[in-house]
Amino acid sequence: MILYVDTSVILRHLLGQPKALNVMRADRAYASEILKLEARRVIDRLRLEAALDDDGVAQAHEELARIERSIGCISITNPVLRRASLPMPTVVKTLDAIHLASALLFQEQSGDTLTFATHDLQQATGARALGFKVLGA
Repeated sequence: MILYVDTSVILRHLLGQPKALNVMRADRAYASEILKLEARRVIDRLRLEAALDDDGVAQAHEELARIERSIGCISITNPVLRRASLPMPTVVKTLDAIHLASALLFQEQSGDTLTFATHDLQQATGARALGFKVLGA
C-alpha cells in the first residue's frame, strides 16, 4: 500500500493520541512539504500552552525528523497551488486543499494509486469525493 499522509496522522502519532495510524507499515508513504510547517506550528503552540514541556518538545522534534526522513516529500509547486485553488467537490480548507492537490498531482504523475491517510473527517470526505481510498477517519 502506498500512502499519502496528512499532518493529522503524524501529529496523532507524535502526541501519543489513541488510534494513531502506523505509516511505517506502508510500502511507501508521501506527504506534502507543508506537513513540516504544520507539525512544527502545533508543537510550538503546545509548548506555549504548556501542554508540552521541554523534554516533550525535544522528543516530538526528534520523532518528527525521523518520520520526515522515512517518507517522501512532495514539494509545494506552482501546479500544486494552482490545483489547490480550483473548486473541490466538498468543503475544503486551504491547507487541506494543498494536501489534496499534492496527492492528486503526485498520483497522476507517478501512476501510483495512493491511499489517503487522515484523521480529519472533513478532509477525509474531500479525499473520498476525489476518488481516494481513505484510512484513519
